[in-house]
Amino acid sequence: MSHSSRLSRIKIHIVSASLLGIAVTAVVGQAHAASSEGCEGGGFSLILPGGIVSGNQTSTVAAAALGTRFLVKGKYVEYYVDSASFGILAYTMTGAANELDITGGIRTVVFDSKTPSHRGLTLTSGVSLQLKDSDIVISRTGPGLSMKIQSKDCANGGIFQMEPERADGATTVFTHTLNAGAFYYDNPNFRAREGDVVPYKDITATVTARINFGNDLSEDFVGRDSPQVATRIAPANGACNNLITKRDGTTVIVNHCGGVSVWRVSSGGRMGQVMGEDSTEVAPPATNCTQNCQAQNQVRGRAVNLGAPFPVPASSRLNPRTSP
Repeated sequence: MSHSSRLSRIKIHIVSASLLGIAVTAVVGQAHAASSEGCEGGGFSLILPGGIVSGNQTSTVAAAALGTRFLVKGKYVEYYVDSASFGILAYTMTGAANELDITGGIRTVVFDSKTPSHRGLTLTSGVSLQLKDSDIVISRTGPGLSMKIQSKDCANGGIFQMEPERADGATTVFTHTLNAGAFYYDNPNFRAREGDVVPYKDITATVTARINFGNDLSEDFVGRDSPQVATRIAPANGACNNLITKRDGTTVIVNHCGGVSVWRVSSGGRMGQVMGEDSTEVAPPATNCTQNCQAQNQVRGRAVNLGAPFPVPASSRLNPRTSP
């Protein structure tokens, strides 16, 4: 079903601060402003082995307080962070009630893992933390390596991105593994319009093929991987070759697995995801950015939204789930 664009009203959710004996600068008692409707009431906390860190603040969590992993918990989104690598485990949409919820009210594990390969390097510092309204930014460094994670706590998915930086300038390989209930597919709505020129902001954009992920639980649940200065690594030897029919009746081979995607990310680039309407808009690729890249909301209402089918036809679902 095609997702119509919505204008967003804005609100801020203020939560109280508690920081395990670490200095806190908390903002309380503020008027509501500046957060999208889908993020209403949202806001993250860090659930650490020794307690909870919450409330609008900029602070540092000591390395000794992290444990081997910690939970980033929001009203709508939550996920575990591996402390040594900043890999992600069990990225979950909670299904909490909201007009813009895309899960159908069902708690939905989207990704089992998003794993960076640091090739022997490890994060060792404390975690720099910024909590503001529905946004979180966390970063950590180690010898020759730094990682940053940015995300929003929104019922319609919001933004999520991971940014590696290496002192040697080398790339980092990320492996995204969907939960068993989700799958990648070649979006037939985009194939049906492939090559068309459509309005985008004050210019135009050309419709190209689009790989999305979805599930069989909610007609509104849709997302896509969102690279910036990153390149997908196709499975070797055509291990996940899929024959996809184009609008003119010809076919094309798409070498992409149904449950896993692998990406080579430049130092200072980012690997992320977008969800909901943001994942089915026709827009140019993200601009290159390799320093202090900021997660940005997409331009709802200023791009053509082709939506996604539900249920997704078997002919569009990518197989096998993993490469041998």
